[in-house]
Amino acid sequence: MKLTRKNLEGSMVALVTPFKNGKVDEIALKRLIDRQIKGGTDIILPCGTTGESATMSHDEHKYVMSFVVDYIAGRVPVICGAGSNATLEAAGLCRHAEHIGADGLLVVTPYYNRPTQEGLYRHYEFLAGKVDIPIVLYNVPSRTGVSLTPETVSRLSKIPGIIGIKEASGNVDQTSQILSLCDLSVLSGDDSLTVPLMSVGARGVISVVANVDPTRMKEMVHAALKGDFKRAKKIHFELLPLAKALFSETNPIPVKTALSLMGLSSGELRLPLCDMKPENVKVLRQALKGLHWLR
Repeated sequence: MKLTRKNLEGSMVALVTPFKNGKVDEIALKRLIDRQIKGGTDIILPCGTTGESATMSHDEHKYVMSFVVDYIAGRVPVICGAGSNATLEAAGLCRHAEHIGADGLLVVTPYYNRPTQEGLYRHYEFLAGKVDIPIVLYNVPSRTGVSLTPETVSRLSKIPGIIGIKEASGNVDQTSQILSLCDLSVLSGDDSLTVPLMSVGARGVISVVANVDPTRMKEMVHAALKGDFKRAKKIHFELLPLAKALFSETNPIPVKTALSLMGLSSGELRLPLCDMKPENVKVLRQALKGLHWLR
């Protein structure tokens, strides 16, 4: 499936990377992928923030991308996280994803070095010129220290290879401005804001919550795509306690804890990420019980 600005939509999971004894747990990763496909997830995204790309070596990052693309084998599209704070390193990850047959790239704004808007534009312009698969911009200023302005997004939308943006600024006004300025497919990057953003024109979500409850997330997003906001709002409120619990500490600590409580993976994290506080685990358990994922 060739991803375009018109068909980049739906429920997309920001897939966790399960670890066991310090290594990628292939058995658990297969289990999680199969569960997503069975649950109706439209697109799977490995090696993003939720996939702990920041704690993986470049070799591991490339390995996980290759593993996921090979195992999915065309069952659903795969968009690989391929960002870096160094443009040349990001280019290497992007080229690898293209070489292994990924359907697209999710490229976060360069973190820590806080480039100007012109620097951000040139970063994405350079990457788009190095690959022939589509790029989805990823704006998450709370993690990177820099935010793509709507005006810069509009400039970038004139590059044909850039087809969408994962907008995780938490700002509905910013999303509205982007939608008014260009024709990119806008995807929510905040689970609790998915329905509000879709009400003004966003086309779906790249979701953390979908790791836990892919079926409800799919139903909510597709109801909104069909204009059935009564149904979408109902599911939104069902999922809201879980969405809040999954961001009670730094992502992906809570979601990996949730999957461990559900018996789906070990929950192992890499430093500097560490175990959840017991009081937050208690709230997470309650949210999982409310959705009948735990007894």
